Amino acid sequence: MALKPVALTLNGSERAAFTEDGENLLDFLRRRLGDLSPKFGCGQGACGACTVLLDGAPVLACLILAETAAGRRIETAAGLAGAALHPLQRAFVEGFAAQCGYCTPGMLMAAVALLRANPRPTREEVVAAIGGNLCRCTGYEPIIAAVLDAAGHMERRA
Repeated sequence: MALKPVALTLNGSERAAFTEDGENLLDFLRRRLGDLSPKFGCGQGACGACTVLLDGAPVLACLILAETAAGRRIETAAGLAGAALHPLQRAFVEGFAAQCGYCTPGMLMAAVALLRANPRPTREEVVAAIGGNLCRCTGYEPIIAAVLDAAGHMERRA
């Protein structure tokens, strides 16, 4: 089994590690780089728990080979907060949009991508943006409301 070096930017920091042939990006992030925020859900791209941003676009990290991320920019939920919570994280907390929290990192990243592309989404656009992320706890309404609330807060700050 050959090891290959992979250097990338993770949440704004240059990072590098070796990957094995066939290792997916989710395992690489979790095992090699120590970012545990993307979750393993199904391993088949059906649940969205592993959603990260690859060069700004939401992708399912369980379906992407780690070596294809070389030289690219990866963002995970672990990189959202700075000195304070990201407005989206705050809206999730205040709106009880995270119950068990397992789907939350993937939901956050899907919503971040939406809000960057469209700072004033409609309810239908939020539903479409998070449509690939499964949640068994909230019933989705608190999540949708949190994304819309965060959009309003982010717009007022701009």
